Amino acid sequence: MRVAQVMAGAPIGGAESFYARLVAALANYPQLDQMAFTRTSPQRESILTQAGVPVSTFCFGGPLQFLNNRQYVKALEEWHADIVVTYMNRATKLTPAGNYKLVARLGHYYNLKYYRHCDYWIGITKGICAHLIKGGMSAERVVQIPNFVDETIADPLPRSSFETPDSTAILLALGRLHVNKAFDVLLKALPAIPNSVVWLAGDGPEKESLTELCEELKITDRVRFLGWRTDVNSLMKTADILVCPSRHEGLGSIVPEAWFNGCPLLATDSQGPGELIKDGETGLLTPVDNVDALADGINQLLGDSQAAQALAQTAYNHYQDNYSQENICARYLEFFSSVN
Repeated sequence: MRVAQVMAGAPIGGAESFYARLVAALANYPQLDQMAFTRTSPQRESILTQAGVPVSTFCFGGPLQFLNNRQYVKALEEWHADIVVTYMNRATKLTPAGNYKLVARLGHYYNLKYYRHCDYWIGITKGICAHLIKGGMSAERVVQIPNFVDETIADPLPRSSFETPDSTAILLALGRLHVNKAFDVLLKALPAIPNSVVWLAGDGPEKESLTELCEELKITDRVRFLGWRTDVNSLMKTADILVCPSRHEGLGSIVPEAWFNGCPLLATDSQGPGELIKDGETGLLTPVDNVDALADGINQLLGDSQAAQALAQTAYNHYQDNYSQENICARYLEFFSSVN
């Protein structure tokens, strides 16, 4: 099967990272002949070419990039794909129906006006699949296939990293510093969580307001703003708890990342984490925007390390049974065969 994989996203991002990870993993299966159509990104191109996947780059711009967008469509037509998989709004909008099966993969609750011309739709959670069906897509052509994570085995960092005091619990939070991620709720909970620091990995528009909040709460010495990191697995191997306090979270990719790395997990009951996590078995769930409940849940895990590690072990087993790279690649291959 000839499969065109189309990503018009930014150089850095969760969907962009998974795109490169999935396409590279599928390159191990000889029944697939893949071509990557993507925006220029040295890191992404390196991952794909090292995996043996040819890459064709385009601007994937707005209306003023009409000529370049036409060049993309022409190159796609000339490659004679059996299946074209598009990721997110821009790539899907710019890819017309053609002599191939057009499959859109959605990792969030996107505006469906960009997706109606597709033949099939992949949602990475049950909630996103329900969103597609409720929006008018044929239920028979909607399939759920979740993500797998970067399965590189990593070593933990020294616990003293980032000037972290000895014998201090490390609470890890990561993601774009955006209001939807609700890192402000975690910071407000921190005064009620003794002998702990927050490692906050990420960047975004809320950084200034979060920094100011630390000053207001007098917790500046207990929070480390790490910026964007490429060593997520090492961070998770080091932390005592991963905290996902989101108000809105389409998937919550960090949930299976925590499971794979054996990091005890506490998340709010937002869309993705609420679907993925079985409370008390593969993680703990607390209500969205509830500072006291978040603090209580964190203190519960820190106060019983044996229970926290049992939770992490159950979650690791759950990941291997349901979300591993081998498992997810097999599901993509089965899906491709069914629509080709």
